[in-house]
Amino acid sequence: MNIQQLQAASQAVRDNKAFELFVVAIIIFSALLIGAKTYSIPDTLMVVLNWLDTGITVIFLIEIVIRFLAAPDKKRFFHNGWNLFDTLVVVVSLIPVDHSDMALIGRLVRIFRVLRMVSIIPELRMLLNSLLRALPQLGYVLLLMFIIYYIYAAIGTTFFEPINDVLWGDISISMLTLFRVMTFEDWTDVMYETMAVYPLSWIFYLSFIFLTTFAFLNMVIGIVVNVLEDEHAQEKAEQDAADGKATLDDLAAEIRELKALLQQQQPPKS
Repeated sequence: MNIQQLQAASQAVRDNKAFELFVVAIIIFSALLIGAKTYSIPDTLMVVLNWLDTGITVIFLIEIVIRFLAAPDKKRFFHNGWNLFDTLVVVVSLIPVDHSDMALIGRLVRIFRVLRMVSIIPELRMLLNSLLRALPQLGYVLLLMFIIYYIYAAIGTTFFEPINDVLWGDISISMLTLFRVMTFEDWTDVMYETMAVYPLSWIFYLSFIFLTTFAFLNMVIGIVVNVLEDEHAQEKAEQDAADGKATLDDLAAEIRELKALLQQQQPPKS
């Protein structure tokens, strides 16, 4: 078997839906195996689990090799961040560190094998890519939220510190209390305690909840949805280009070319 035949066979295996489902099942089984090791189990069963873990690592290694062989440009295989992540996780999993000082790192790497589900399933990759693309815009929303938090924490410390210094003793503790209010964790107890001294303090809490929980949450959702729609549109355009379908830009270019040809064929005016 030559290199071309090996690459074609690897591509057939990689693109096979059954192979993809098999890898997903192995990832799920690996996650369950990691969870099982957190329980107190007999030594005999632990040996079986360790052998299963080794077998899962070997399967992951074979899967990475197949994907590498199926890549048309193998020099650019590791330019893809997901390919690099998968390879690092598998390679580190192969290092025998279970009975050494690096055992904790080895277990942590095996936990990260669950993230390989994202690299295998395109829809999960799209969701994560959309979230990463939305981070710059989300940063401004978080900055504005921090400003609102800081202002309300300063107000809360100023007025409510004599009432309960455990919740409003300083501005950092007040911000933690406001986070409790934002998450609705027994926030009414905090409000009723201050209303006993300041009857109108409910305005402080309700306005804060409206700004943070409702307004900012809708901003975050809107940004993520907008980026996700752009990601879907970009993927559809790439798929149409791969399928040979004409895009709006292609049609506009063809119309301009036809218009130029018609203008050239028109007889000059006398």
